[in-house]
Amino acid sequence: MTDRTTSIPLFVDCDPGIDDALALAHILCQDDVTITGIAASGGNVSTVQVAANTRGWLALAGRTDVPVHTGHALPLAWHYGPPAFAAGRTEPEYADLTHGPTGAGYAHLPATAPVTALADGLDAARAWVEAARAHPGELIGVLLGPSTNLALALELEPELPRLLKRLFIMGGAFNYRGNTHPTTEWNVTFDPEATAAVIRAFGGAHLSGHTPHAPVIAPIEATEAVVMTPARLQAILDGAAAYGHGPATGWGRVLNQLGEALRFYFEFHEWDGLGYLAHTHDPFVLACAVDWARNPSAGLPWAQTAMAPVDVECAGTLTRGETVADWLGRWGREPNAELIRTIDADAFLQTLSATLMKGPRS
Repeated sequence: MTDRTTSIPLFVDCDPGIDDALALAHILCQDDVTITGIAASGGNVSTVQVAANTRGWLALAGRTDVPVHTGHALPLAWHYGPPAFAAGRTEPEYADLTHGPTGAGYAHLPATAPVTALADGLDAARAWVEAARAHPGELIGVLLGPSTNLALALELEPELPRLLKRLFIMGGAFNYRGNTHPTTEWNVTFDPEATAAVIRAFGGAHLSGHTPHAPVIAPIEATEAVVMTPARLQAILDGAAAYGHGPATGWGRVLNQLGEALRFYFEFHEWDGLGYLAHTHDPFVLACAVDWARNPSAGLPWAQTAMAPVDVECAGTLTRGETVADWLGRWGREPNAELIRTIDADAFLQTLSATLMKGPRS
C-alpha cells in the first residue's frame, strides 16, 4: 500500500444510489487515496437508507475502516416542515424509481455494518468541517449527491472553502433538458437552496482570491456520455475473473453485486426510453477529482471545460432547481465555477474498466 502520510485526502458526500456505488468501488481501488470520511446524504433514497447502503457496500468490500457519517434527514427547504411547493407530501420525493426501493437495484448488501463505521459519532456536516480542519489546503471534496450537508457545514465553518484544496460537484443541467423536471437535474432539484449556498461560498472564495481553484461542476449534459452497457459490464466481470476475482472472492462479490445493481439501472433507462444501458455520472466525477489532485497543473482529465458565472434558480414555479450559466455576460459577474462541457467518455471508461478488473491491492 502507498504510504498514507503522502496520499491524497478525500472526503466524499454521496447518496448511493447505483452510480454512487460504482464510484465508491472505483475509489476503493486507488491506493494513493485516503478516504477521510463519507457523508451519507438523502437524495436517491432516504438518508437512513443511504447510510445503510454506504455501509453495506463498504462492508462487502471489506472496508469497514472508512467512517460513514449520516446526513440530515431533510433538504434545507423542509427543515421547518413541508414547504408550499411540496403539494401535500409529508416527505421529499426520492429517486427510487431510478435506483430501486432500497437504492441498490437488485443488489443484496450486508444488512448491517460493524459498529466501527459509526465510532466517531459525527454527523455529516460536522464531519465535513473536521476533515477540512485536519487536512487544511489539501482535502479534496467531492459532492455526488445533494448539497444539503455541505451547506450545513458552511454554517458551522464559513472558512470551509479556504480549507479545501478544491471542490468537485456532480450536478446541474446548463441549457439542457433535465433528468428530473424539464430543465433540472436530480441532485440540484432535491435541494436547490443548498446547491446555491455551496456555489455562492466556494465560487465567492475563488473570486475574492482566498482559494486559487474555482469549484468544478460536472453537469448531466457532460456526464451522460459515460454510458455503461451490458457488454462492458460483462467484460469487466470476465477481466476480473482473469485477475482471480471470481464471483466467490471478496472483490468478485463486490463486482457481482454491482452487476445486479446495474441490471436494475439498465432496466430503468430502457423504461425511460434511453435503451438498455446506464448513464453512470458519479464515477467520472470522483475519478476526475482524484486524478486532478495527482497533477493539478495538467488540468482536468478526460474533460473540456469552460469558466462561467453560475447560479441556481430557487423560486421559479416551472424552473425551481435549474442551474444557470451566464454565457453572455448579462449579469455582469465574474466566472465563479469551472464547468465540464464534454468528456472523453471512451478513454475514461477504459480506465474505469481496467481499475475495476484489477481491484484494490491487498
